[in-house]
Amino acid sequence: MRKGIDELMVIKRAVWQGAARLVALMGATVCAAVIMGTTAVNAGNIEKRDFGKLPDGTPVFEYTLTNAKNMSVGVINYGGIITSIKVPDRDGKIDNVVLGFRDIDSYVGKNPYFGVIAGRYANRIANAKFTLDGKEYALAANNGPNSLHGGVKGFDKHVWQVKELPGGDSVGLELAYRSPDGEEGYPGNLDVKVTYTLNDKDEFRIDYAATTDKATVINLTSHSYFNLAGNGSGTVLDHKLTINADKYTPVDPTSIPTGIASVEGTPFDFRQSTRIGDRIRDGDQQLIYGRGYDHNWVLNRPNDGSLALAARLEDAKTGRIMEIETTEPGIQFYTGNFLDGTLVGSAGKMYRQGDGLCLETQHFPDSPNHPDFPSTVLKPGETYKTSTVHRFFTDKI
Repeated sequence: MRKGIDELMVIKRAVWQGAARLVALMGATVCAAVIMGTTAVNAGNIEKRDFGKLPDGTPVFEYTLTNAKNMSVGVINYGGIITSIKVPDRDGKIDNVVLGFRDIDSYVGKNPYFGVIAGRYANRIANAKFTLDGKEYALAANNGPNSLHGGVKGFDKHVWQVKELPGGDSVGLELAYRSPDGEEGYPGNLDVKVTYTLNDKDEFRIDYAATTDKATVINLTSHSYFNLAGNGSGTVLDHKLTINADKYTPVDPTSIPTGIASVEGTPFDFRQSTRIGDRIRDGDQQLIYGRGYDHNWVLNRPNDGSLALAARLEDAKTGRIMEIETTEPGIQFYTGNFLDGTLVGSAGKMYRQGDGLCLETQHFPDSPNHPDFPSTVLKPGETYKTSTVHRFFTDKI
């Protein structure tokens, strides 16, 4: 009997020792992970929640991408809209740095393109028409005589199919939409995919891809309004901006490019970091036309499709900095000139002129009517591909 008890105690002791070794091993692993900054607790993730319904009853969902550093990006499947980008300031305080709304009704009702995927053709096409392969195509005139951001019901007003893309050091979403032949006057069935990716380096990347079964024109961009001091915090005129461009495209009174000109000696020279408000009220005719900045810059970049630095935005108050790299030839800088105090945003504050700014990577406005501009024509058998990266960090050393 005693022998049996002794044997049982030996077995128990072995189990306890094995368990202790396992706990110690697990503890060491967790400690190592903490030291390396890769604990499972902090791994990137994707969350999905209801965001309401469209008037026809179609459900809308919001997806939140969060990285290991707790930066996050919110996206809804309606219009591929970016509802939030939350990043830390120099003291570690996290805030949303893009303008937007709290509910789907506001996005459907009177959205000045907050955070949308703009297309089939982002920006303006003069007189709402273009000619391709000898045929003239008539578009919807939704911005004076011109067509803007794809027409009355552009890509920003459709529900996109969403596929979640979990990963190791990044998380993402793939959004897909088929634009049928003739939609808003554009030729060809266009299959579009837009991929949002957030990595652990606090880089938010947007990749665009599209194919067509008939020759068409395409120009896609993301239309977020940024305020690095925080959504609803007031004006962005104290932000400093650098744009890597020696030239820009001046416009006529309806914001259609009239050609390409040097920025030298004009309020459009942002080759050195410059406070946005320093020259915005100058009596320059171009600023009068746009009620501020609403122009395309011709980026200094190699013609090889690589990512190149386009712009750098800085807020001295919070220390937040955003750099933008893109494969695109142009960038539209817009200072929220038509925000008029009639909209209340997600922070519960009204939006007034200059409370946000856009830096839209793109091909040039009205390119289909300017043979000397980089082409926006897409033909069957070709794939439209562009990429843009938003990199966030602070001035804290």
